[in-house]
Amino acid sequence: MELLIVGLGSMGKRRARLLKGIDKNIALFGVDTSPSRREEAAALGVEGFESIDAALAAKKFDGALVCTAPLSHAAIIRQLLEAGLPVFTELNLVSDGYAENMALAKEKGVPLFLSSTMLYRGETRYIKSRVDAFEKPVNYIYHIGQYLPDWHPWENYKNFFVGDARTGGVREIFGIDLPWLLDTFGPVKSLHAEKDKLSELEISYPDSVFVTLRHENGTKGMLAVDVVSPKAVRNFECFGEGLHLFWEGNPKSLYDFDHASGEKKAVNTYASVEHDSRYSDNIVENAYVDELQNFLGVLAGREEARYSFEKDLETIRLIEAIEEA
Repeated sequence: MELLIVGLGSMGKRRARLLKGIDKNIALFGVDTSPSRREEAAALGVEGFESIDAALAAKKFDGALVCTAPLSHAAIIRQLLEAGLPVFTELNLVSDGYAENMALAKEKGVPLFLSSTMLYRGETRYIKSRVDAFEKPVNYIYHIGQYLPDWHPWENYKNFFVGDARTGGVREIFGIDLPWLLDTFGPVKSLHAEKDKLSELEISYPDSVFVTLRHENGTKGMLAVDVVSPKAVRNFECFGEGLHLFWEGNPKSLYDFDHASGEKKAVNTYASVEHDSRYSDNIVENAYVDELQNFLGVLAGREEARYSFEKDLETIRLIEAIEEA
């Protein structure tokens, strides 16, 4: 199998490293205008090209991954689809080109695969299984935050996509976490939002947002999302009469309260955990691996994608409703 990775920044190189870990026989090729990024990727076994046109002229690929900044995705996805390639893309955060690219993928008869890594976390899958089995009303409280300059310590936050209001840090968090919340608790019926600017960060969007969501099934959720918390935090709590779940965002912090014993019981959803030390302990590589394996399964025709552009349109509409509230 030969795959093309468009964009060899931190995420492109992560995808390359993990793909080689899944199957060392996968041949990887990459596109980036930066010679230094192409050189870094070469150390991972990625043969580099300066442009998509050059890559497509040189090779016939079995699929492509789009790992560039979100606002560039629509045009790149279209070019790859027009070449007849199945496409995996990172979070888009905006719906630019959705209708056209979904129609084009259908016309070409190729998969259009959208990343939503939190759907692949063992912890979120456990939470969903418990909520589904409980079949009684529940509510939840969820705080997700991290100081924006700490997201990519190796570069200024103003120089990558979170500095842009359309793809800002708060919107990115919503884009990451709302899909699994909607998958677990269902569509949202109504919402109320409060927004603040607590920091001196040079951004043109609120750095702290409080949202109350009422889902169609009656579940209520309270979300606090920010890019100012000095410590990276992902604190989740779900409760109902007979169910109480706790999760602090990392694989060692998922607990299910046992009412009979009066104790919180640890839940381990991983046989082993792979972690990149450059990121907070809330981010584990296992979910990225499982997501890539799902993509490879889709390419082989033996699996269905867990997320889609159609589902993401609902997520983006909800994000826009929060921003406009």
